[in-house]
Amino acid sequence: AIPTEFFAPFVSGAVEVVRSMTTDEAAEDGFRWSLTLISKTLVRTILEGSTIVMKAINTNQEKALVKAISVSPRGKRAMELLNITVGTQSISPLYWAIESGSLVTAHAMINDLLTIRADRDNYYYGYDDLFTRHPEVIQRLCADASNLLWPLLDGLIWRSRVTVAGQRRVNYYVKHLMHDGGGKM
Repeated sequence: AIPTEFFAPFVSGAVEVVRSMTTDEAAEDGFRWSLTLISKTLVRTILEGSTIVMKAINTNQEKALVKAISVSPRGKRAMELLNITVGTQSISPLYWAIESGSLVTAHAMINDLLTIRADRDNYYYGYDDLFTRHPEVIQRLCADASNLLWPLLDGLIWRSRVTVAGQRRVNYYVKHLMHDGGGKM
């Protein structure tokens, strides 16, 4: 991550370089105005998008992600990992982690999403949220992060801790792998 205090000196330096290359004040003013606008937009994006989850992704450490997400309530935990809105733009922290090469944190995010949690009233499982936000997640992992495919598929299986006559009950959550968003096979 680039510290936001470096943007203003960068703009000043770039304007100085342009000033040494031209005598046209209108061109220099236009360049300064454009670069200042871009700089302000980038600073705003960095500041608004700097959630604790995004900061954890930048470290690429599982422990940092677990600590960051641990403060989120169970009902909102999945969306903290799948959707951040910056201005009018929406980005996926999971996809950001994959694109930036933070595969350790992406693995931790998948594990967290596919962990079944409960309280007295509800069960929480990020399976539907994951496939609703990213219906193409399997294809994306195959193309960009194939080592995350196994943790994702493993997270779609629930195993009972109780064994009866040497057998254990298992649920496979494959609805989204067999149907598209419209419910068609």
